[in-house]
Amino acid sequence: MLLAAAALPGLVACGSSTSGNPSASSETIAASVKLFDPCTQIPDDTVVAAGLKPATKESGIAGVHQSGWEICAWNGRTYSLTVYSTGRTVDEFEHKAGNVDFQDVVIGGRQGRQFRVDGASKDLGCDVVFPASQGVLQLGLLNYAGVDNLDDPCTLLTRIGASIVPVLPK
Repeated sequence: MLLAAAALPGLVACGSSTSGNPSASSETIAASVKLFDPCTQIPDDTVVAAGLKPATKESGIAGVHQSGWEICAWNGRTYSLTVYSTGRTVDEFEHKAGNVDFQDVVIGGRQGRQFRVDGASKDLGCDVVFPASQGVLQLGLLNYAGVDNLDDPCTLLTRIGASIVPVLPK
């Protein structure tokens, strides 16, 4: 299923551990704070404004909930967007093996850290994490392979993220 494949880069980018074990602080945050649920808390009109189809909404990875995460993905015409919510920290993302090329970005007026997963095509995917009181919110955009004249995924994520970011908790 294409949507499941779209969600996998984010899962790879933020797997269940960082250099072996997650920090006690992220486990404590995840256990004590209710995570933002993008599937129930991002309105359909916001999804449409991002060029996505609300009817394609899928919770989890291939419909399966991931412990310590709230994940939701939608399909657009030439790309998909996955929104991840977790109690982890930006620092954990930056120190996770395989996450590379971090740089500061501003999307929708909010400071974030853009990165990519080592080995992933620069033409297809882009990820940005934002610190939040609950931990981290991540936007992961994946262009569909085989589509001609694709936009740069990070430029596209910045553009469509401007619709999504304002509804994300701080």
